[in-house]
Amino acid sequence: MVKDFGYKINNERYIDYDSNNHSIADFIDLLEPTFKICIACGTCSATCTAAQYTDFSLRKTMLLIRRGENQIANEIDKCMLCGKCTLVCPRGVNTRNIVLSIKKAVSHFNL
Repeated sequence: MVKDFGYKINNERYIDYDSNNHSIADFIDLLEPTFKICIACGTCSATCTAAQYTDFSLRKTMLLIRRGENQIANEIDKCMLCGKCTLVCPRGVNTRNIVLSIKKAVSHFNL
């Protein structure tokens, strides 16, 4: 007889980075080379106007793209292209152009 201790053991959760599709990240790298120098510090998300009113996070979206998890079509449309993220980026990443490149990738890859 198995005792019930009030919890259960779940299956392992992991991201298989190598099997994910990185074509969108490569596409964005070609359009905006500063995509590679982003360190995901979160400054862009902290100053984001859209994030104050929605659950949008440019940092999260860029991390998902780098991982090859391409569920970004609905997320990127929340960006208002205000440019605050570009002004505050400590690495000088052209985040506005990255957002536009992501929008091009969404239409190019039919996401």
